[in-house]
Amino acid sequence: MKLSVNKLTKIAILSALSFIIMLFEFPLPLMPAFLKIDLSEIPALLAAFSMGPVSAVLVELLKNLLHLLKTSTSGIGELANFLVGVAYVLPAAIIYKFNKTKKGALIALGVSTISLVAFASVFNYFVLLPLYSKILNFPMTAIIQMGAEANKRIVDMRTFIAYAIVPFNFIKGIVVSAVVLLIYKKLSPILHK
Repeated sequence: MKLSVNKLTKIAILSALSFIIMLFEFPLPLMPAFLKIDLSEIPALLAAFSMGPVSAVLVELLKNLLHLLKTSTSGIGELANFLVGVAYVLPAAIIYKFNKTKKGALIALGVSTISLVAFASVFNYFVLLPLYSKILNFPMTAIIQMGAEANKRIVDMRTFIAYAIVPFNFIKGIVVSAVVLLIYKKLSPILHK
């Protein structure tokens, strides 16, 4: 696929904006301290709606490559953010591409939020948390304990996923989707220039 200079410029600007937004993160109550919400998927969703799936994935990729410059997770966090971000923005881009209406946007964002929650849950259970534990030498029991300190219902990996990963990603998906719904039409003329 060939990208025009105009589209590449927009992707670069949205990626830089996404990286900057990623620096501002905040914890949620009843969640482990290391789970922090950032709203850096907003520019990727703007790219998804205005330029399509490839642009959305490129914004996610470039944002995380930039974040590697200040990583504290040996790149694991950036890989996770990229894969989970793609699981969120790609369904929205594909659905909206074929139904560019307000209803289409609502459906796209709803499906994307479900995709985000499902992928993040499976990915954390089978890959991410075990990888963090092994590579960063952080015992799984310590991860579960951090979860239990925030929410007493967390006692093992399954309850960690159920009471931390699922609600965290659901809240993130809803918040980011709501912001995109509020701002996309106002920014659409700029994004489509």
